[in-house]
Amino acid sequence: MNAPHPAKVAGIDSTVPSPAHTVASAAPGASPATPPTATDAPPAPGAPGTLLQDRLAGWVSDLTTLHELTERLVRTESLAEGLQELLRAGAALVGARRGLVVLEPADGLGPDTTIGLGLARADLGHIETVPRSSLSYGRILDGLPVGDGGIAEPDLLAEKGLDPRHREVAARLGYAASYTLPLSAEGTGRLGAAAWLYDEPAEPGERQRHLAGLYLRYAAAHLARLVEVDRTRACMATMAEELLPSRLPRVPGVQLAHRHLTGPRGGGDWFDALPLPDAALGLAVGSVTGSGPGAVAAMGRLRASLRAYAVMEGEDPVAVLSDLELLLRLTEPARSATALFGYCEPALRRITLAGAGHSPPLLTGERRTEFVETSVSAPLGMLACWEAPSVELQAEPGETVLLYTNGLVRRTGAPADRAFARLHAAAAGVPRAVRHDPDAVAEHVLRTVLPDGAAEGDPGEDVALLAVRFE
Repeated sequence: MNAPHPAKVAGIDSTVPSPAHTVASAAPGASPATPPTATDAPPAPGAPGTLLQDRLAGWVSDLTTLHELTERLVRTESLAEGLQELLRAGAALVGARRGLVVLEPADGLGPDTTIGLGLARADLGHIETVPRSSLSYGRILDGLPVGDGGIAEPDLLAEKGLDPRHREVAARLGYAASYTLPLSAEGTGRLGAAAWLYDEPAEPGERQRHLAGLYLRYAAAHLARLVEVDRTRACMATMAEELLPSRLPRVPGVQLAHRHLTGPRGGGDWFDALPLPDAALGLAVGSVTGSGPGAVAAMGRLRASLRAYAVMEGEDPVAVLSDLELLLRLTEPARSATALFGYCEPALRRITLAGAGHSPPLLTGERRTEFVETSVSAPLGMLACWEAPSVELQAEPGETVLLYTNGLVRRTGAPADRAFARLHAAAAGVPRAVRHDPDAVAEHVLRTVLPDGAAEGDPGEDVALLAVRFE
């Protein structure tokens, strides 16, 4: 009599191929085992009960592995992190050491990128020199039919029809076999393809292929969401950049430079510099609360309004911010904003400043590096009527004034006193050889305060930095 068919267990498909460690079935004609009692010895290795337990153990082990890998994947928040996690998990499932994933959404809207595991950028460049039609992932991206088990090339160098360039690259990089799977999700279609490379002739077994296919099915759905997030972030960054000055004005007596970092959710930080009558210059930095399209749009409206007020009464920064506060309170009562506006007279090397809840400017030069103390004031939109006294800043020839948004210190992730100390040290440490160049000063300060662009703080914060050097 044959062994009884395994009962269905919730969440486990009995049609899944048996795990590699499952023992052989009982021999045909064998009689069913007698149910054991408390005093009986454990069933023989070939007994039906042992077979069922072994299969269940294999399925549970596989499900546990997939659960752990998908848990790690779902914790990734950026597309680059998700692709790297996909490569690492896939390599563990198919028993490979290296691999690459080519992202090329079928809708043509991007982003298009190639990320490698255990492959340097130069290695990826070598692989890209191989004709696309000769690569397994190229055939997938070109829309050629692929079986459910992917494309296995167990011994590349032994294939007679292998493209000569592919043979040369494989020998140079030291891989002898590959296994490739398509990356596609329901509703979005093809996203790309993932390939894993073996150092020796090899190919994944049936169980490995099945688990890798299950994992990529889930991974593709998660990556499709990350692709949409990445596209949204790119659109937000583009929209924010379009609302900011594409270039700064040239005014005798001063040199200007700027830096702007947009957070992944899109924020409302801005900077501005505009020529004013009498050879003066209006300087502004500010930030609107919130994030997303609403904050970016509010930033654009606020910046445009400030420019109008600056042209009409820029010589009085307090009046400019008072008008801006009234506009914000009447038109967008649910929002608040911080702002710093300065009326700059390059010929006198003087800036008259007024701030609303904003961080103080930083003056740096050969002989001194110090914060310019502005009057303490609430942000715009927080009080029934805003007004605070202005201050005057007198610079020396060759000194640079740094105006920045609060995101610069918040992105450090440090307490306020330490963050401002880091900023002060960065400005004081600008090499003497580049102090004459405000662009180099701004770059040095930004890279020193935020060495990785976000440091350990909140990368969602926008950063705007405006450097003004007096000649």
